Amino acid sequence: VQLQASGGGLVQAGGSLRLSCAASGFTFSNYGMAWFRQVPGKEREFVAVISLGGGAPYYADSVKGRFTISRDNAKNTVYLQMILLKPEDTAVYHCAAAQYYSGPSIDRYNYWGQGTLVTVSS
Repeated sequence: VQLQASGGGLVQAGGSLRLSCAASGFTFSNYGMAWFRQVPGKEREFVAVISLGGGAPYYADSVKGRFTISRDNAKNTVYLQMILLKPEDTAVYHCAAAQYYSGPSIDRYNYWGQGTLVTVSS
């Protein structure tokens, strides 16, 4: 099983980035896909999740209206489009997969990617 996240980088406040996470080694369409983020010294926090078929996205309040999660089951890839970025969005962003689950509970996620660093400068 592999989840390979990419697309992070350094961006100024107000800018945008698009993260991608390519999955392999499991039946992608059977898994809810989510993004979490973590700042050193803090707990990993939920950002967004999308259901198995691509509907019903759900977001943390802190990113609602600015981030959009999507998936392409033909490409086994999940995306996170981020706009109007703020310095407080700075974190390592991890994609995660949960079988037959698409919610914010971190304990339900079986597979994790290594993360991609997003740095937003003020």
